[in-house]
Amino acid sequence: MPIRLLPETTANRIAAGEVVERPAAVAKELVENALDAGATRIAVTLEGGGIERVVVEDDGAGMGPEDLALAVERHATSKLPEEAMLFRIATLGFRGEALPSIGAVARLTLTTRPKGGDAHALTVEGGRKGPVLPAAGAPGTRVEMRDLFYAVPARRKFLKSPRSEAEAAVEAVRRLALAWPEVGFRIALEGREVLALAPQDRAARIHALLGADFAAAALPVAGEGGGLALAGLAAQPAYTRATGTEQHLVVNRRPVRDPQLRTALRVAYRDLIAAGRHPVAALFLEVPPEAVDVNVHPMKTELRFREEAAVRGLLISALRRALSAGAGEAVPAPALTQYRPSQGGWSGWRPRPAPAPLPEASAARGLAEAQLALASPAPPSAAPATLPLGFAPPRPAVAPAGTDPESSAVGALPGPPAGPRSGPAGEEEYPLGRPLAQLLDTYILAEAPDGALILVDQHAAHERLTHEALRTQLIAGGVRSQPLLLPAVVDLPPADAAGLLGFAEPLARLGLELEGFGPGAVLVRALPALLGPADPAPLLRDLAAEIAEFDEALALERRLDAAVARLACHGSVRAGRRLSPPEMAALLRQMEATPRAATCSHGRPTFLRLGPAELERLFGRR
Repeated sequence: MPIRLLPETTANRIAAGEVVERPAAVAKELVENALDAGATRIAVTLEGGGIERVVVEDDGAGMGPEDLALAVERHATSKLPEEAMLFRIATLGFRGEALPSIGAVARLTLTTRPKGGDAHALTVEGGRKGPVLPAAGAPGTRVEMRDLFYAVPARRKFLKSPRSEAEAAVEAVRRLALAWPEVGFRIALEGREVLALAPQDRAARIHALLGADFAAAALPVAGEGGGLALAGLAAQPAYTRATGTEQHLVVNRRPVRDPQLRTALRVAYRDLIAAGRHPVAALFLEVPPEAVDVNVHPMKTELRFREEAAVRGLLISALRRALSAGAGEAVPAPALTQYRPSQGGWSGWRPRPAPAPLPEASAARGLAEAQLALASPAPPSAAPATLPLGFAPPRPAVAPAGTDPESSAVGALPGPPAGPRSGPAGEEEYPLGRPLAQLLDTYILAEAPDGALILVDQHAAHERLTHEALRTQLIAGGVRSQPLLLPAVVDLPPADAAGLLGFAEPLARLGLELEGFGPGAVLVRALPALLGPADPAPLLRDLAAEIAEFDEALALERRLDAAVARLACHGSVRAGRRLSPPEMAALLRQMEATPRAATCSHGRPTFLRLGPAELERLFGRR
């Protein structure tokens, strides 16, 4: 079959398929053009889900008749004044493909007027360009697209329902609105206004787009180095979603869905949230234009960084620093009323298949500094016998009924980094409040300084405390071990015993000293000191099952952290165990001073909050 050149119209329609996939792509490209033109207000109108009609109006610079005629030609652009600028792109658009691609598959009308000039209009239908004609219009540009894919009916059959297409188009504009808070946006869908945003600062725009719940659960994120700068907000671990759609990543004012950045976000959270859940964040990364390549994908949603490791390390370390605050420093936990099965709450939680690894060296530095800054646990001899972590309860702000305030001050415990606040009558007020009671021998009920009720899962909370203490020691060089007075012999299936002994050297770094003791038996000579008098048999059985599931390709750090999580679980206060009032107070104070104490090692929340507003709603007062 002879080779022949395709007609220009056919070639343009084929090329348009890479840029114009659906109405959302049309809306995105037209809004990006408006932003590059310096618009301060942008209005988007969608009809028929954007399939029938998309209109984008802006108050930007506008174009003269000569530029208007060139604007719909393929690869014609004003955003690359010289060829070398291709490697230092500072605008959203640069390919010169959006308008000709839309005009090749739909009916396109452009009306534009530069400031101080006259308005002109141009029509393109199925790739056929009409003449530039005088028109009436306000300063700026108005672009109207009608009958998407009328020129290629086969493509139209692959579009989703008008509702789904409209949702995708609104989301595309919403992401651009987040990246450009100083620009006002308005979106009308089928004649109904669905979004109206005045020009505002970044914090107000995040609040407007991501909602008050996210704003209340957000932690500030900041980091810089090597010419990179990161800022934004990330939700605390207890605030998650079933999908990653609420992960907003912006690079040089460009919303992206870059897999490298998403992976870094997942790594920063993966030992803090439950399996199958996704964090929520709005992060803004500034990179020198020459250090990032945006010319990777026609949709410009993926990037290629010159220093990938530096970008990944900055993102992970900044997020981990933000998430390392104690429960007293973090924002309040989500209210009990937010955890309902119908809302995908924690009732659907399931255990993680494998705990997450220790942070990579580039990301661990900030975390290690925060962990090592914590005071060392008190000596085991000073600890209450019921709490294996070895911390002594401080004097409670208000002594629980039936206790002697003086006798409750058994030892000193480092309080939250910011210190307790002074309440009325000179009483100390701690963020997690004073313990009131223990419910079902599992949950600690406390009253916060503002009157809110705090419900703490004692096992989940103590598991996180133990986990962080073990990690701190491991990062510092190794977990302190406590030799057993009489070595314990644990009988195991031969395969499990062999797996444990094959991992004996890494386990020794965790304070667990093992030796072989014949077929199917392991001799335990020492346990981590933080675990106290733990029974080694259940611990070894669970560790053996964990090791059996390890993929050989997993890094040693990940295996070690899986073992740390398992040790922490076995060394923690169990549900059903009665705690004294001083012990409950000690647990709350340690949570306030321990990094990442809002969730346990498996990603479950350690405490929930029922504030005055939630109580009023429950009782029908509001």
